[in-house]
Order: sequence, then structure tokens, then C-alpha cells
Amino acid sequence: MAADLYKVLGVEKKATQEEIKKAYRKLARQYHPDRNPGDAKAEARFKEVSGAYDVLSDPDKRKQYDRGSLFGGSPGSGGGGAAPGGFSDLGDIFSNLFGDRVPGGGGPTGTSGRQAPPRQRPERGGDLEVETQITFAQAMEGAQIPLTVPTSQGCPTCHGTGARPGTAAQICPKCAGRGIEAEGQGLFSISQPCSRCHGAGTVIEDPCGTCQGSGVTRTVKKYRVNIPAGVKDGSKVRLAGKGAAGRHQGAAGDLFVITRVVPSAVFVRKGEHLEVEVPITFPEAARGAEVEVPTLSGTKRLRVPAGTRSGTVQRLRGEGPPRLGAKGRGDIHYRFVIDVPASLSQEQSEAVDKLSEVMNGDPRSGLFQGTPEPEPAGS
Repeated sequence: MAADLYKVLGVEKKATQEEIKKAYRKLARQYHPDRNPGDAKAEARFKEVSGAYDVLSDPDKRKQYDRGSLFGGSPGSGGGGAAPGGFSDLGDIFSNLFGDRVPGGGGPTGTSGRQAPPRQRPERGGDLEVETQITFAQAMEGAQIPLTVPTSQGCPTCHGTGARPGTAAQICPKCAGRGIEAEGQGLFSISQPCSRCHGAGTVIEDPCGTCQGSGVTRTVKKYRVNIPAGVKDGSKVRLAGKGAAGRHQGAAGDLFVITRVVPSAVFVRKGEHLEVEVPITFPEAARGAEVEVPTLSGTKRLRVPAGTRSGTVQRLRGEGPPRLGAKGRGDIHYRFVIDVPASLSQEQSEAVDKLSEVMNGDPRSGLFQGTPEPEPAGS
């Protein structure tokens, strides 16, 4: 008895694509192998849900399924056994979707179920990540840096096939080239990757002596990587096709270079901008002054207005780091901080005493406006 794909996902036949997606995500989270380690039933349910979603999430496949023409059988039945050429389980659904089954010719001379010559599916190589340390100046200006990456490449002996030169992969005898095994569970027949070929559909009886059948060999590659100006600590630079080699002559993955920026002793990165703490003396804050400040390209002079409070910020527009992927530059924020000596000389102490005598008023008086006066003791 075949599975009704709508029932597998727990949705009505008239469900919208959004409802189907929502139902699939809920079930996928519930039965995902990472959340159910060692639970074979949960793994089987996860595969069943994924197979149903693969069909119903594709408008064309869904229409064919509803008409009963995708798998044979009555509309919406998932290919019940009543129709000729129908598929009796989800394993047959998978093989029909991905082309594992090659029907044979019937009749007196035909051979039903005959498999086509095996062809290993190319597998894309994995993505790689590598960290590189750069200086703050390199992050601001951009740089070209050397990089050595341990990776893999297509085997030069077998050219990525995994088989000894002069031989080829053979149809897996356990799954007859389908790449899946069916296992009955109640009303359903659940499919899982073949334990012999691990889903490839083929096996290598005479593996290449250089790569031991993997089709790839380990190597170390050297690159010169262009780091764009404006990168942050943790930014990723993608090098397409420079990752691990693919198996069975598949495309290589990508290489991601993660930048680790050595902090500057002066500039602090704040998003798209930089911040600099600028110490000023009390007389400069009180009377005003002109002070020299650093920039990425040199120095500039800023006017400190009279009466500047500690923490006041002035901004230089367009003097900060370049914006990645956009035009223009960020800003530099200069935060003025009144420098207070940790200790005073006798002369300084006398000067502070004189200043204290001539300074009028209590700066904290406003804190107590409207506060009731304390009651006398013993009242």
C-alpha cells in the first residue's frame, strides 16, 4: 500500500505551498536525526517526510502526482498498485524522481528491470574555511596576502573516478543500482540508502591504488588572496571553486577566507565607523582649544568649543573605513575625555585650591530640587 503524500505531511490536498512548507518544517525539526540520535524510526520518518515534500513542493511534480501520472495509479494516491507501472513505496518514488530506475523492454525478448550501464553521479566538493590574520592598516587599505591551504584534488591516476585505470565502477549487487533499500514498516515501505554502496548505486571492485577508491587525494595549495579594503574582524572572502575537490569528477567547493584583524591602539571599529578617544585638559575644555587628532591618512586639527563636557563627540564625515560592497566611507567619531591626573604636585594642588575658591555655585544643587528636607534627629 502506497503512502498518501498529503497524509505524510498532515495537510489537506488543497493545501497551499506555504502550508505545505510550514508542515514540512515542523515535521523535519521533530524527526531530524540530529535531534533523535540513534532513533531508527525517527530517521525513517524524516526520510518519508522529506520524500513527500520533494514532490509536493514542486508545482509540476505535484500536478503530476495529483493526476496520478507521476508514479502511475489513481490521482492523489501516490501511485497505488492498481495502475500498471505503479510504484509501491517511497523508494520507488525516489528512484522515479532521480532516474535510478531504467525500465526494461517487455515481451518475449525483453528483460524487465534491466539496469543501464552504471554511471557514478558527480558529487560537489565541500566548502573550506581558513582564517588569516591581517593588520588594522591592511583591513583599512586592502592587501594581497599569501595563503597556504590543506585541501584535496582530483586523483591524477584515476582522474577522479576512484577505479583503477582500465576498470570501471559496477552496479551494486545489493540494491541493483537503485542506491536504496526498502524496509517494511506497518503500512509503509520505508527506503534508506543502500548499506553497500551508500546510495551511489555503484561499487568499485578494483579501487585506484593512489586514492584507494575515493577519487581525490590530499594536497597543499598556495594562493595569493586579495583582501578588499574595509573588511572587519570575522569578514569572509569567498574564493569560488578553490575548496575541496568533488568526487566522481564533481565540481570543487568554495574556499572562505575569514579575516582576523589585529586591533588598533588608537582606532576602535564601531560598525561602519571608527571611534577615537581624545584626552583634553580642564583648561582646554573650559576655555576652548584647537587640538590635533589622528586620521587614517595623517592628522587633522579639531576645534574644542569652550565649555566642552567630557564625552562630547565630534565627527569627521567620510574619513572612516571604506564600505564593503558600497560606495563611500564611514565616519570617524572623536570622543573628548577630560584628563584628570591620578596625583597632583604641590604646585598643582595649590592651583586647584585657588581655582576652587573662585568657582561659584554647587554643580550638584539641581539634584536635590523638590526633595523634602530630612527631619531633625530625635523628632
